[in-house]
Amino acid sequence: MNILYLKTYYSPESVASAYLDDQIQETFAREGYKIELFTPTPSRGLDKETIKKYRKIRVEEKLNGLLTVRRFPLYAEGKNPIFRAVRYFIQCIEVFFIGVFNKHAKDADVIMVSSTPPIIGPTAALIKKVRHIPIVYNLQDIFPDSLVGAGMTHKGSLLWKIGRIIEDFTYRNCDKIVVISEDLKRNIMAKGVSEEKIEVIYIWVDENAVVPIAKDDNILYDEFSLPKDKFYVVYAGNFGNAQNIDVIIRAAEQLKEHQDIQFLLFGTGGLIDDFKKLVSDLHLDNVLFFPLQPYNRVSYVYSLGSVGIVSCKKGIGKGAMPSKTWSIMSAGTPVVANYDTDTDLQRIITSHNLGVFSEADNVQELADAILYMYNNPSLCEESGRNARRYVEENLTKDVGTSKYIEVVKSVVNK
Repeated sequence: MNILYLKTYYSPESVASAYLDDQIQETFAREGYKIELFTPTPSRGLDKETIKKYRKIRVEEKLNGLLTVRRFPLYAEGKNPIFRAVRYFIQCIEVFFIGVFNKHAKDADVIMVSSTPPIIGPTAALIKKVRHIPIVYNLQDIFPDSLVGAGMTHKGSLLWKIGRIIEDFTYRNCDKIVVISEDLKRNIMAKGVSEEKIEVIYIWVDENAVVPIAKDDNILYDEFSLPKDKFYVVYAGNFGNAQNIDVIIRAAEQLKEHQDIQFLLFGTGGLIDDFKKLVSDLHLDNVLFFPLQPYNRVSYVYSLGSVGIVSCKKGIGKGAMPSKTWSIMSAGTPVVANYDTDTDLQRIITSHNLGVFSEADNVQELADAILYMYNNPSLCEESGRNARRYVEENLTKDVGTSKYIEVVKSVVNK
C-alpha cells in the first residue's frame, strides 16, 4: 500500500503532537506500507542556521526506505498573520500540483492529511476529485469554531461563513474523519457528518517513552538550578492565545505569597514575549520561562511538576483535546485543568481522580485548585499514580496506532 502524506510542519520543527505522526508512520512502515511525505522547507521555531541547512535537504529516506520525506521550497514562517496566511495559500497550491502531477505521488492508494491549515483539507479533496483516491482526514482543530473560541471572529461573520463552506466541503469529500474526542465527534455530527464516517481515536502517549522520573534521577533540577523541595506547577506547550497563559500567570500572582509554589513554563510561540513582559510588570519571581524541550525530555519536564497544567480560553475546549494531558499523566503527574466544562477532559479527570478541574478563564478556581493539591500531598501522589495507570490501560501507543491501520485499510479496501 502506498500513502501520500501531506504535512504542514515536519521535523526538525517543534510542534505539538509531532510524535504522533512519527509513531503512525513507524507503524505503517512495520506493516510494509510505503509513505511519500510532502512538506514545506522547515522554519517554524528554528534558528537561521538550521533553516539554511534544511533548504539544501530536499529528500530524506527514513524507516529503511519506506518513508520518503520530500521538501519543497517556501519562505520562512514569521509572526505576521497575513504573511502566514499567504504562506498557507501558496503551500496548498504547491500541494495540489504535487498530488496531481508529481511522479512520486502517482502510485498513492490513500491520502492522509491533517487539519492545519484549514485549507489543506479542501486541497486534498480537490486532489481526490482528479485522482479518485480516498482521504483520511485527521481532525484535531475544528475551523472556524476555533477562531470563534479564540475571539478572532463571531458566528455569522464573513470569515465564519467562509470557514463553514471550507469545513463542509472537506467533510463531504473525506472518506474517514479521525477525531480526537467524543466532543469533536458530536460537533461535526451536528453539522451533518454521518456517524459512519467518523472514527474517534484519542491522542495517545508512548507509555514507554514518557515515564515517571524520580527526583534524584531528574537531570533538569541541576540543569536549570531548581531546588528539589519546591512545589512545581509545570506548563509545557505553545504560548498562543488559545492556551490562555494569562490565566496561569494571574493564578501565580494570587499565589505569590506561597514561596514554595513555583511555576515553570516551557514553550514557544508568538505571544511569549508578551507573557514574559506580563510577569515582569507584575513583579513575579515565582514564574520561570524555559525553552520547549525535545520529545525525549518530556518525561523529565513533567516529572518536575508536582502538578501539570492544561488550560484553554473559554469556548475553545469543546473543539480540541490537548495532547499534553496524556503526557502529564504518563509521567505520573496529576493534572490541574483550567478548561471548558462538560467536556471529555472534565469527565475523564473527575471520574478517575486524576487531578483537579477548574473552569476556563476562572483565575480564582485555578489558584484554589493548585493550592488544594499543595495542601494535600497524599492526594496529589494518589492522583499521579491514578494518572499513570489510566494511560497504561487506555492510551498506549499500540492501541492508537493500530486503530489508524484499521482506518486506512477500511478506506482502501472499500
